[in-house]
Amino acid sequence: KMLLWITIIFTCQLAGEAIVAFFGLPMPGPVAGMVLLLIGLIVKGSVPDDLGAVADTLLKNLSLLFVPAGTGIIVHLALLEADLLPIALTLILSTVAAVVVTGLIAQSLMNWGDRRGATDD
Repeated sequence: KMLLWITIIFTCQLAGEAIVAFFGLPMPGPVAGMVLLLIGLIVKGSVPDDLGAVADTLLKNLSLLFVPAGTGIIVHLALLEADLLPIALTLILSTVAAVVVTGLIAQSLMNWGDRRGATDD
């Protein structure tokens, strides 16, 4: 059964790649594939135990999946060095933006929860 679930995960990834390529969407194919998997799980109503086991195994070995990305960085180091300043600024600004947006959303949710708790009394 584990082989079935890993096949389903990779099939969703492949379908996501195909959808992104076909429609020219500005997002990674694997993200679209995981959205497809999420939709399937929502329709099913639960996460099967075997799928959870496969996902846990993939997460435990996640560092191995970054080896190709690291190799790509080394191979294209000259390109990265040529555009180091824009890349560094983009990384810094996007990180700051993500932290700020996450903080604002968290604060908004906490305030919403406090207001909701006050009205329940």
